[in-house]
Amino acid sequence: MTVADYAFYAFALVAVAAGLLVVVARNPVHSVLWLILAFLSSAGLFVLLGAEFVAMLLIIVYVGAVAVLFLFVVMMLDIDFAALKAEMAKYMPIAALVGLVILMQLTLAYGAWQQAEGALGLRQAVTPDLNEVHNTRALGLLIYDQYIFLFQTAGLILLVAMIGAIVLTLRHRVGIKRQDVLAQMYRDPAKAMELKDVKPGQGL
Repeated sequence: MTVADYAFYAFALVAVAAGLLVVVARNPVHSVLWLILAFLSSAGLFVLLGAEFVAMLLIIVYVGAVAVLFLFVVMMLDIDFAALKAEMAKYMPIAALVGLVILMQLTLAYGAWQQAEGALGLRQAVTPDLNEVHNTRALGLLIYDQYIFLFQTAGLILLVAMIGAIVLTLRHRVGIKRQDVLAQMYRDPAKAMELKDVKPGQGL
């Protein structure tokens, strides 16, 4: 076995163990920390596969932004996780049944899966030759050249979904002083400020 084989098994075992500890950890802060470890291990696996760009994206986006956001939210919110877990314990039999059904479906799908002839060649025909082009450049050529319209459409759909979520959850509460930008821009300086002639020894 080579060093890459040992690294693969090490990253794989750490990723699986960290994913399990994310679920079974009692402290939610510890769960987020185990989640960060699982992301880092997955990034190591991507590096071994030769996908350095995806590995860096996983570290920058998920570890540097998403997981840290989860950590701050969990630490700042005052949530009684003991009571929450007690409520979740009532649904544990149903959750175990659903998990068992999903596991059976995955087992059946994996047992009946067969690779069609020529499928590997069809997959390789889409991407440029990695011997001539670096994988990061090849990914850029695919996303921003061949599939630019699909990529932009996906971004537009995500933008519409984000705006829709903001609109649906926006609630205007009464009695709250809000900023009026136009009123601030068009205010009259002569009326916005008043000079007081304060005599010596007297207050306002």
